Amino acid sequence: MSGMKLLSLNVGKATPVPFTDHPSGMSGIDKQPVDRPVRVAAPGVKGKGPGGVAGDEVCDQRFHGGDDQAVYAFAREDMDAWEQRLGRSLRNGFFGENLTTSGLDVSGALIGERWRIGSDLLVEVTCGRIPCATFQGQLGEKGWVRRFTQEGAPGAYLRVIEPGEISAGDPIEIVHRPEHDVTVAVQFRAATLDRSLLPRVLTAGEALHYEALKNAREYVAKYES
Repeated sequence: MSGMKLLSLNVGKATPVPFTDHPSGMSGIDKQPVDRPVRVAAPGVKGKGPGGVAGDEVCDQRFHGGDDQAVYAFAREDMDAWEQRLGRSLRNGFFGENLTTSGLDVSGALIGERWRIGSDLLVEVTCGRIPCATFQGQLGEKGWVRRFTQEGAPGAYLRVIEPGEISAGDPIEIVHRPEHDVTVAVQFRAATLDRSLLPRVLTAGEALHYEALKNAREYVAKYES
């Protein structure tokens, strides 16, 4: 696919919000575009270190951050579609994404697919984003979690394979596509609405987010054996 690029690079600062259940009462979901180069590196085990994008504050490390959720990407095309449905403007970063992409089918990416962003950064797709109450509070839309889930285009979490510095406008190149057919959208649907897809999801193997892989294995072992 030609014309793929990083449209916007976004970081969030810890801010008091009324809609999080984290004990701190803080969230970094409201990410703002930055116009400077930012370094992205593997953050380490979830709950033990900061996010993968320098300057991006991950408040609730129970569910965010860590190697398998180091970076979150969302397609501008999907956000444009939501603008039409909701009848309101949605700026880059408002969905909590670090990377707002253009020309890239993020939810159609395969688990284990690798992207080169700029000249150095190499990332790998691990899973879709599960919507939560904090996300619903950020949007302020009644029934948002349900609507977002039913739409089935969740954006993708990424792990960092090779660290690097990136800037808005950098090109994105798909440098590896695995041979299975498990897309982010398929994995997301299996995790939320259709558990019958979990055996298929397992064909993505170790490229999956470790918790998604663990949950799929446990379900299949219990109900499909």
